[in-house]
Amino acid sequence: MQEVAGFAVPEDGIALWFLGQSGFLVKSPGGTVIAVDPYLSDRINGMRPGLDTARQVPLPLRPDELAVDLYLCTHSHADHACPETIAGSRRAGTRRFAGPAQALEVFAAAGVPESQRMPTHPKQAFAVGDVTITGTFALPTDATDLNHMGFVLEPAGGPRVYITGDTSPSPLLRAAKIHAPHVMVVCINGGYGNLSHFQAAELVRDIDPEVALPCHFDMFADNSCPPHLFRASLAILDIAGKYRLPQVGRPFVHTLSPSAAEPEHRP
Repeated sequence: MQEVAGFAVPEDGIALWFLGQSGFLVKSPGGTVIAVDPYLSDRINGMRPGLDTARQVPLPLRPDELAVDLYLCTHSHADHACPETIAGSRRAGTRRFAGPAQALEVFAAAGVPESQRMPTHPKQAFAVGDVTITGTFALPTDATDLNHMGFVLEPAGGPRVYITGDTSPSPLLRAAKIHAPHVMVVCINGGYGNLSHFQAAELVRDIDPEVALPCHFDMFADNSCPPHLFRASLAILDIAGKYRLPQVGRPFVHTLSPSAAEPEHRP
């Protein structure tokens, strides 16, 4: 977190730190730091009999070090809305938590007071610091949570980042194209309802960001996907140049190209 705090984001840029699974820290040029789906525990280990769901990625930081301007969850599954991580982040000083309805229930159970919980919905926009966050559609992957969603994060003057969250395939995912994201973060594991690496590549082709980062591929032995298969799928679709592989704990910076334009239509 000291590295994140001291990192200077270019005025026309955005920085992302991969935390493993679907977790990211996002920092804007104005210094706003947002955590999206951080999973900083081993809570899933043993929850599904017969599956190896022990944590495979070493912790890049402890939950009680995670002090951010906004803690954002795409849905309530424990590898996205982790009670231990939520409680630790609040102890660290985080005071704003946002997500769809069932994620709010996890926030409440983890001790977050109602005044610090904010419901989010697809097509709803709100601002934190110099970042505008807009909810996007996602299709639930199973009946345990029917409130999945994604988000577009847009810093003032910087690139738009579209994070799909966990989602099953649906033509409605293409609605995110209206935001003209420059960076796309997409699940690729294909297990238990999520997009496969090829379905993720097809979505990247149709939304057409400048770069695409895979996620949800590394945390559990029995719910993983080698990321090179996503790269290969992009290559089959003749868009291999969009591939970027995030490295846990290392900053990924994307800046606006000189020709970057505002989207033709905004919600």
